[in-house]
Amino acid sequence: MNVNDIEKYLNEVFPRGNALDYDNVGLIAGDREKVVTAILVSLDLTDKAIESAKAVGANLIITHHPIIFSGIKTLTMDNSTGKTLINLVRSGISVIACHTNLDLTDEFGNLAIADKLGADEPCRVEGAVCGVVYELPEAMTLKEYCRKVTGDLGTSGIITINDPESKVRKVFIQGGAFDEDSVEAVIRSGADTVLSGEIKHHICVGFEQMGINTVIAGHSATEQAYLPRLKNMLAEKYPGISITVNYNNEVSSIL
Repeated sequence: MNVNDIEKYLNEVFPRGNALDYDNVGLIAGDREKVVTAILVSLDLTDKAIESAKAVGANLIITHHPIIFSGIKTLTMDNSTGKTLINLVRSGISVIACHTNLDLTDEFGNLAIADKLGADEPCRVEGAVCGVVYELPEAMTLKEYCRKVTGDLGTSGIITINDPESKVRKVFIQGGAFDEDSVEAVIRSGADTVLSGEIKHHICVGFEQMGINTVIAGHSATEQAYLPRLKNMLAEKYPGISITVNYNNEVSSIL
């Protein structure tokens, strides 16, 4: 199985045409014809991720975030992007990105977050760029809910501007960064709380005016939930290839 075969499969699951206009998905760097020995799955392409790949014998890294979003004019050791890409090429490793084309496939994005939070029957929200909504079995205070999110997602902290004693019962989830184009759909959904990795302050204020809480759990913390599902999907498709998940630049196999 070569790099090109795996990119084609990923494009079937996460069609490139679904990626947002600003995005850059698919094979970012590497040799399409190279036979894949092992795969490392990581949120980002970093020098630590490359070292982790080498440690487990992986010559393909599949990331969520692309290291290149737009054209670059130079490739040198003078900046972090050039340094990492040169390290990648010298190491003989290829990198494929599945970003907003994955985000818009809820089974591998927002539903994965909802599952980690123990959500019962989460459903998509019509009109939202992406995202799902679910109801808690019973209401809890925002303070209690933030503690739950911290534990379930393994985040280092939560940011909220709302009253910690306000009630949480119906939550809208959008991993990564909240998209402002989803605001009206969230209001129509009846959610009383929005959970995302990043939410701009003016959006938080606007939601507060509408009686809606906002919970900012960290971009990486929300999207780490995607990685086990991506790993398991690849393991089922390619049982002969070793696949390792890189959490926060620390190698950890997921059974």
